[in-house]
Amino acid sequence: MTDTLFMRAVRGEPLAVPPIWLMRQAGRYHRPYQLLRARHSFESLCREPELAAEVTMGPILDFDFDAAILFSDLLFPLEALGMGLKYDPGPQLDGALDEARLARFRPIDEALARLRFQHDAMVAVRARLPRDKGLIGFVGGPWTLFVYAVEGTHAGPLARAKASPALYRAFADRMVPLLIENIRIQFEGGADIVMLFDTAAGELSAEAFRTWTLPDLDKIAAAFPNQLGYYRKSGDTNRPRRSISGQETVFETIWGGKSTSGVDLFAGIGLDSHWDLPAALAAPGRRGFIQGNFDETALASPDHTTFTTALTRFLEPMRQLDAEARRGWICGLGHGVLPGTPEDHVRAFVDTVRKAFA
Repeated sequence: MTDTLFMRAVRGEPLAVPPIWLMRQAGRYHRPYQLLRARHSFESLCREPELAAEVTMGPILDFDFDAAILFSDLLFPLEALGMGLKYDPGPQLDGALDEARLARFRPIDEALARLRFQHDAMVAVRARLPRDKGLIGFVGGPWTLFVYAVEGTHAGPLARAKASPALYRAFADRMVPLLIENIRIQFEGGADIVMLFDTAAGELSAEAFRTWTLPDLDKIAAAFPNQLGYYRKSGDTNRPRRSISGQETVFETIWGGKSTSGVDLFAGIGLDSHWDLPAALAAPGRRGFIQGNFDETALASPDHTTFTTALTRFLEPMRQLDAEARRGWICGLGHGVLPGTPEDHVRAFVDTVRKAFA
């Protein structure tokens, strides 16, 4: 485990200046990515290790983030198991998952071989990455991958996915072992931590989350104790910001219930912008990192004054906390960088955060 600023925050050390990492910090908003995308398909940028490394490194070189995250896509395990996948320009699967298609899934070893490019891309990034920067891998959560396989998207009511608990169980029994091995090869390639992005899980009821997919998350986390982070976007984006009291409440409210094997198996969590970040950090008995949670729509605002005002308001309560109270905080967004986000805002975000805590 590297001794970077990023990994010191992951381990929960008090830090004067928080590390900065943004979800989707490499991608469509960034001019170097746009130039590469004009010459290469999205699949090539993900599957060719040197191209994936170039995209991954772009925002590190340009904005000086404290960690790089592998440029890839969370749907590749579906393709590896046997679902056709193309990007035109967004992801499109060749039909919906059903029992017959599930029965034709490839064996895990064959599917894993089709994901080897992520290991090779990780190696290529690590070779270029400065020693003071962290490196993050990622996979999709099993429920989110199931939603894509059934619905083709994670938007909307997800009625068919929610009405298919038996199909989910059969799918997860195949997907979870593959995700564990997918995570393993990312660590072998040089990842410091691996994130589970489970955006669609925010649409599950608390009971469905607790009984359907939380045991699968436990199983994945148990294979890599304190090496994985978890992110689940809030389902109801119209709810008010929530205060948090107590470590149990942090995880029970986010995950819909206590983990069967213990929430301490995860190294930390990401919070979207609907959460009260200072309250989350102040939860009694809190452990692990908390990543977040500036509003990505404010970062993307075309009006610079609107952006800077929002950032000042976001940082002010954090500046009132000492380093011990902020331990484990990784400064970032509530979700990913949006297409069209001004690059100047991203650069100003990094500079402003560092100056605010210097």
